Amino acid sequence: MDSERFEFLKKDYVQGFPAFCGFEVQRIEKGLFESRLKLQREHKQQDGFVHAGVIATMADHTAGYSAYTLVTNDYRILTIEFKINYFRPAIGDEIICRARVINRGEKIIVSESEVFSIINGDEKLVSKAMVTLMSVPSSVLSNNLATE
Repeated sequence: MDSERFEFLKKDYVQGFPAFCGFEVQRIEKGLFESRLKLQREHKQQDGFVHAGVIATMADHTAGYSAYTLVTNDYRILTIEFKINYFRPAIGDEIICRARVINRGEKIIVSESEVFSIINGDEKLVSKAMVTLMSVPSSVLSNNLATE
């Protein structure tokens, strides 16, 4: 991956809702993407744990970008489906998501995301997601949006 693509992915990841949530890019490699979130009161639910929706969003979005590292600039990545398991409540100062591509087809890419709580420097696995994604030419998306 060249530096231009790296910079594009780094900026593209933190737009819209993910930017609103506060997600940050930690690491990018071919087929791998890592993000982090410094936890704020707004990320938590009524019992003080990170809200499951925040974790699911992070797992899905980061998995999408692990797939996005494998296609060219004229393609976009869309989630087809995802499944997430929660193992323990997420607490601490931050959470980290590591996503990696586990199967790459011509159009369909499968990634898995693991989300960890960081507590006093120690990582605790809090969830794991399996995300199925589709690689779509940007022109197809543009044409579909223009006709609606």
